[in-house]
Amino acid sequence: MAARETNGSADAEALALQALVWTLGEPSRAARLLDVTGLDPAGLRAGAGDPALLAATLAFLENYEPDLIACADAIGTTPARLVAARAALER
Repeated sequence: MAARETNGSADAEALALQALVWTLGEPSRAARLLDVTGLDPAGLRAGAGDPALLAATLAFLENYEPDLIACADAIGTTPARLVAARAALER
């Protein structure tokens, strides 16, 4: 159990990175993410490993449930795990 807790942050980051890749895979969705976060492509690349940016990506998906569900399906997880990952990244 302790090992699982230790890896919680790493698991959350891994899920969020997969969600970020999925989000950027569709141009209009990627443009929406950039608009919502205020980032430009260079800023997004520079911050891709930042927990705050990863949490913002997951929050972006949470704000449009169809994308949250589609992303979870595409990366082989559940919407609840994506929501939990965002919460873990925000700690």
